[in-house]
Amino acid sequence: MTIDEVASDIHLPEADLENYERKYGILSETFYDAYSAGEEPAEVAWVWDWSDWAGAYEIYMQRREVIQFSTPIRKWRIKI
Repeated sequence: MTIDEVASDIHLPEADLENYERKYGILSETFYDAYSAGEEPAEVAWVWDWSDWAGAYEIYMQRREVIQFSTPIRKWRIKI
């Protein structure tokens, strides 16, 4: 993928994350920390959501990292 494709494609997992955050009432970062620590869902019906949520978070973070480290940082100079 090119950087432009990654930048435009980051919105798909981002939308998924927002949906899960609304559904479960916690931020994706908080969820992922618990998920990574081995915490299990309170209900069996949540297992698929948790797997998909974790996958969407990983994809989002990977794409965010690509964008962050591929975009040149511009320095602004202020004249005094």
